[in-house]
Amino acid sequence: MSIFRITRIILFVLAGVYLLTACVNKETSAEKMYQVLEKVVQAEKEFEEQQQPLVALEKQEKEKYNQIMAIGLKQHDEIIKLSDEALSIIEKRRVHLQKEKDSINASKTEFRKAEEIKSKIKDTEQKKKAEDLFEIMENRYIVHNQLSTDYSNALDSDKELYLMLKDENISYERLEMQVTKLNTAYQQVSDANDEFNKLTAQYNEKKLEFYIEAGLKLEDDNGK
Repeated sequence: MSIFRITRIILFVLAGVYLLTACVNKETSAEKMYQVLEKVVQAEKEFEEQQQPLVALEKQEKEKYNQIMAIGLKQHDEIIKLSDEALSIIEKRRVHLQKEKDSINASKTEFRKAEEIKSKIKDTEQKKKAEDLFEIMENRYIVHNQLSTDYSNALDSDKELYLMLKDENISYERLEMQVTKLNTAYQQVSDANDEFNKLTAQYNEKKLEFYIEAGLKLEDDNGK
């Protein structure tokens, strides 16, 4: 009974490679937009920080499952021990998932501050780039919400499996059904993960396009 597992490879919103130079005149709408968009990057730092621990915990849990499958269902005391350890790992994954969700919600709050700024952009091309950027990011938030839901559902299915494994009288057929259910849940996670990454890559690209179209006076960290 093999379980499909994804290795979480999440793309992040990228910080500007450049630093906006100080302007003597009044800050333009594009410059104000820049400031907000770079704050969005900071808001997602905690989201970024959850990825490595989540991957590590997923690997640990997979090892517990493999150990259970290796010893067989007759060594019940050892199965209970390993299942309890796996259940503990699942709860740790939930904690990181919640931190991830909180970070994305903070990002959303920050990002929507740019709505009023966008409405004041006069240049047609700049406005089009900004609107494209907003559409992509809003879709990204929607997909992350689905990704979080799917991942939470997968954790629930994981938990059900280990509780079933602790039941000495559980049938092999019921375990197979649960594993099938779990594989379906993780396939949904994988699909949502791919879509989220695609939108993140598009957002990073469109953000840079907006900066270029707006003609922002940018310089790199070395002042060039």
